[in-house]
Amino acid sequence: MNRKQLTALAAFAALSWTGMALAAGGDVGQTTRQATNTTAIILFALFVSGTLWITKWAASRTRSAADFYTAGGGITGFQNGLAIAGDYMSAASFLGISAAVMTSGYDGLIYSIGFLVGWPVITFLMAERLRNLGRFTFADVAGYRFAQGPIRTFAAIGTLVVVAFYLIAQMVGAGQLIKLLFGLDYWVAVVIVGGLMMVYVLFGGMTATTWVQIIKACLLLAGVTFMAIMVMAQYGFSPEALFAKGVEVKTAIASAAGKSPEEAAKIGRSVMGPGGFIKDPISAISFGMALMFGTAGLPHILMRFFTVPDAKEARKSVLWATTWIGYFYILIFIIGFGAITLVLTNPELADVAKGVIKGGAGTANMAAVLVAKSVGGNVFYGFISAVAFATILAVVAGLTLSGASAVSHDLYATVFRGGKADSADELRVSRVTTVVLGIVAVVLGIAFEKQNIAFMVSLAFAVAASANFPVLFLSMLWKGCTTRGAVIGGFLGLVSSVALTIVSPSVWEATLGHPKGSAWFPYTSPALFSMTIGFVGVWLFSVLDRSERAQRERESFAVQQVRSETGLGAARASGH
Repeated sequence: MNRKQLTALAAFAALSWTGMALAAGGDVGQTTRQATNTTAIILFALFVSGTLWITKWAASRTRSAADFYTAGGGITGFQNGLAIAGDYMSAASFLGISAAVMTSGYDGLIYSIGFLVGWPVITFLMAERLRNLGRFTFADVAGYRFAQGPIRTFAAIGTLVVVAFYLIAQMVGAGQLIKLLFGLDYWVAVVIVGGLMMVYVLFGGMTATTWVQIIKACLLLAGVTFMAIMVMAQYGFSPEALFAKGVEVKTAIASAAGKSPEEAAKIGRSVMGPGGFIKDPISAISFGMALMFGTAGLPHILMRFFTVPDAKEARKSVLWATTWIGYFYILIFIIGFGAITLVLTNPELADVAKGVIKGGAGTANMAAVLVAKSVGGNVFYGFISAVAFATILAVVAGLTLSGASAVSHDLYATVFRGGKADSADELRVSRVTTVVLGIVAVVLGIAFEKQNIAFMVSLAFAVAASANFPVLFLSMLWKGCTTRGAVIGGFLGLVSSVALTIVSPSVWEATLGHPKGSAWFPYTSPALFSMTIGFVGVWLFSVLDRSERAQRERESFAVQQVRSETGLGAARASGH
């Protein structure tokens, strides 16, 4: 790391700590200040200091594009499994799912199940092939036997759209968290997170991002374990007693809202049954498809398989990741019910009569953090808040890195320069892209302040399932797939998923402010329709493609299959 980089790093560290100091001692324009938490501020400062040190260390080891994008392929399966879990256990999982369970009860579990069941698809169908075929990005895999220009242009655009939706959720979570704890304006909080994220990626690349994710995963798993144990201890470690109390609280809230005893009892019981969140079978299927298949199309998750030395370590990565993620989601469900029974009944934290957390729209996302305060006091509240902050920083760093690699490696190096760009030029473009993505993330985070962050991530999953997954899946497993089919089908899935998302009630009405009932598309998730469009588009335009190039692409499938199944030539091609 040179003197100029060190100066920039130190300057941003000073800016971050100044923001925290303002939180501790200044009003920063708030009309109603939140009580500051000294423990949280100290732990935030410690985490920022530690991760900046990791970034400095990683910068000294980042000398080439391979180091920047994939940490030189030197991450073990166990380490990568923890890092994947750290990437996946995002603000949407920790803050958003617990908030969804608090609001909708049993229905909030659809997030946990949906997020988790995508992993067998990756384990058995994709992990080994990804590692054997790819080098830096999933476009290396999807475009292995196709014309590089069109397929990489599609892959880069698909990656950037998914990254943008995903980043919104993380930035909203960060803003709400710091606003709640420090009394900072929401926009100031979002700017601080965006800036820190840029520092990690600009200077440390994948090495820094990986170790930030590993540390964060360990802290988060320890934190939610303690929270779940403490919640269960309140009810004699009886799940039945916890759920019964949840029904009782929801019934009381309905009664306070003026419902008849029969209606209130029905609403209370609904917390343990489906239907409060997903209104009809089509919505349930579409939403579940987005969460399940979107996992296998997330560019920042797929990118992690190129950080390990071989296919065996890639499979081991998925095994460990699935173990940690499954354990985490079981505990999040307990914490969500803990929010119903401990937070919504506490007059200091919630409007008990209305059954909502104090602080207005968006503060429901803080349910898990307030459970920590209820079971562990201010010290644990500070710890879990710092962990949530670490969660967000780790995930936005991974997202930004995948977006930057899509622009620098797929577009600049391969499409614009025809594969002739040197490593230094590629890294420079990647860093410029990082800054641009950071600014975009901050702007979108401010614009979507009121949204539930788990839901915002589900939209990213819908786009990934509709655009990236069909192309990746069919290009690896279907001989008949061609460049024309992959590109046209992929863009059809991408455009239809984004368009249907915009005209759905969640964006058209909730975000854009149009009257209720005016949305053109009636379902909250478009995946059932847009994913079908994507798959049919890839199949149809591949079958109709009779060009000479398409014939050569079909014939080269056998070569690709040998490489993907055996790994012959993979180590040499990746430079590991």
